[in-house]
Amino acid sequence: MNRIGLFGGSFDPIHNGHLLVAMAACEEIGLERVFFIPAAQSPFKPESKPAPPEMRLRLLRLALAGKTNYEVDQQELKRGGTSYTIDTVRDYNTRFPKSELFYLIGADHIPQLHKWRSADELARSVEFVAIPRPGQTAPAPPAGFRVRALHGFPFGVSSSQIRERIRAGKSIDGLVPAAAAEAIRNSRLYFEQA
Repeated sequence: MNRIGLFGGSFDPIHNGHLLVAMAACEEIGLERVFFIPAAQSPFKPESKPAPPEMRLRLLRLALAGKTNYEVDQQELKRGGTSYTIDTVRDYNTRFPKSELFYLIGADHIPQLHKWRSADELARSVEFVAIPRPGQTAPAPPAGFRVRALHGFPFGVSSSQIRERIRAGKSIDGLVPAAAAEAIRNSRLYFEQA
């Protein structure tokens, strides 16, 4: 049985913390593939408008170039509207019926899993992999959800902090893969106030 990681998020922009999470998940859980799935619109941030999909996809592709066990999946962007995890999980269950699915998620989302769309089906369909922030532990999951904590490579930088650094004229070297950082600079993405 294959073990597949589903890594959803805005990736606005992708940063080295995302890559470290994927690497740790492959090593600790034995994932054979990790799909990076950029959301069209997060249900948790309805007021937040991410960078254009084509730019976030470009940065993802640049960051993942040469990494053979990582792939970009555009399905949520193609569906448009609010992105719900259950729609994506159903697609993976159809495409990979004999695989075991692991959904990578920030530990801060764990207490709210029971409020997600089709929560009972989601709990049966995937095991969640909690990514705690540095110095934090993963909270207990709601009843019925399978959750394991990821241990390796905590990285205390978020995409919102990176956007703030760009707007403030500060360096993002070492925080974002070099090719993605260059594309951000060249396109002037995030340089303007949101």
